[in-house]
Amino acid sequence: MKHTTTPSERPSPWPWCLAAIAAVCGYAVATVFHPGYFSADSHYQLLQALGDEPMSDWHPPVLALVWRALLWATGGVSAMADLQTALLWGSLWLLARLVWLKTGSRGLSLAMLAVGLAPQVMNFTGVVWKDVHLAYALLAACALALTVRELPRDRTRTRWALLVLGVLFVVYAGMVRKNGFPAVLPVFALLVLAAWPTPGRRRWLAATGVFLALTVVGSIGVSAVAQPLPTRVYAVIPVDDLVHVLTPTQVRSAAQQAGGSADFTDRMVTAAVDCQKRRLTSNAYLECYPRKGRFDVMELSRNADVVRRMWMRQMPRHWQGYAEYRVRVFTKVLFQSNQTFFNGTRLPKGSRLPEIASQQPTNDTLRFALQNYVTGAVRDLPMLFQGWFWLAVSLVLVLRRRPGPYRRELRLIGASSLVYVLAYLPTAPESNFRYVYWPALSGTVALVLVATAYAARRRAAAGTVAAAEGLPVQSTAPSPAPELPEPVASTAR
Repeated sequence: MKHTTTPSERPSPWPWCLAAIAAVCGYAVATVFHPGYFSADSHYQLLQALGDEPMSDWHPPVLALVWRALLWATGGVSAMADLQTALLWGSLWLLARLVWLKTGSRGLSLAMLAVGLAPQVMNFTGVVWKDVHLAYALLAACALALTVRELPRDRTRTRWALLVLGVLFVVYAGMVRKNGFPAVLPVFALLVLAAWPTPGRRRWLAATGVFLALTVVGSIGVSAVAQPLPTRVYAVIPVDDLVHVLTPTQVRSAAQQAGGSADFTDRMVTAAVDCQKRRLTSNAYLECYPRKGRFDVMELSRNADVVRRMWMRQMPRHWQGYAEYRVRVFTKVLFQSNQTFFNGTRLPKGSRLPEIASQQPTNDTLRFALQNYVTGAVRDLPMLFQGWFWLAVSLVLVLRRRPGPYRRELRLIGASSLVYVLAYLPTAPESNFRYVYWPALSGTVALVLVATAYAARRRAAAGTVAAAEGLPVQSTAPSPAPELPEPVASTAR
């Protein structure tokens, strides 16, 4: 006898409604930012993508290579900002669909989509920054891991295809923001646990080995294609420490003891004096270090060994001043984040956009509307734009012990945000909201997932009561996949 599908068994069209809403919102956001907002960093990488500047590792070469590929494929400079928007809204749609399947709540699924319109998220969606790429790549990996988690076990090919794609996103995140690598590791663990709910030691080692191998191969491949100039940009942070911890006299003595040239010694002393006079607490190399004419990315590289020797000899002797300085900068990152909105395109003095970009100016009417929206939120809800708030959210997620759906996933997402913020304690070059953009995005998503877990528990409890009383169980969405157990110690076979 042929089975007839009843109305309650038919798939709900709501996930496709969510897809349509996500597409419309994504298109609207892309229109607001078109053709993308560029900072000095974005401008420099665009010139690299166009071949007008030599590749260097001052900024991640992988971003410039992706932009070059998009320019070749589309011929439009806006393709990068459009890709960022599409990645964000595609990831949010995957998560909204999972919320619907888990709870049957249209409101919660729409709340997940609304994350993309939150002022602390939308402010940078179309700004071409490596911080934005890191955040969206990690979000995409999280969305794929949670999707794999809910798939039936017989969907083997789909599961592995999504897992491979997730690993590629994680590898890209580690390459596009190297100081964000600590944030990558918990998200990678999320992917491993989506593949194997209770992985043993061998599986952990095998998965970690594959991840590290892909990262190394990817880095070598990017270097082989881009052949970037070695700028040794890591020396920017020691310059900050030396200039702000030592007095100008001590800076001169330290540079001479480390074998610095007379010219370099004079420049370091000038930087220390200038920063002190202007009361600048960070970013000494870009703001105070005297440079002649056009910015030379190789200037720091030529003196990086001297800077390293200066730092190694002086900071242990002035450890108290070093600790106080780093705490000062870090607290400013947490409590006084600046640049919560990037207002259009800002270029270095005397620079101009390439013709391919200047042919498509931004829409000033939409730009001012976005500015009013974001700056109004900064005024009325300032905690959404402060690092301390998202650090607190990540701590709560890590320490949260309440059982239920997504308990393990929420803990890992919180850990990713937590270590990312803490990694700026010894390395923050200045106070900037983009340094906590990933914690703000992941924290906002996590708050919706917490509400989802609560609704799922209530739904399950209502179903249990109804079953005990012999009443029919109302279902507004397909039954979710069975809850995966918490990982326990096991031996891989």
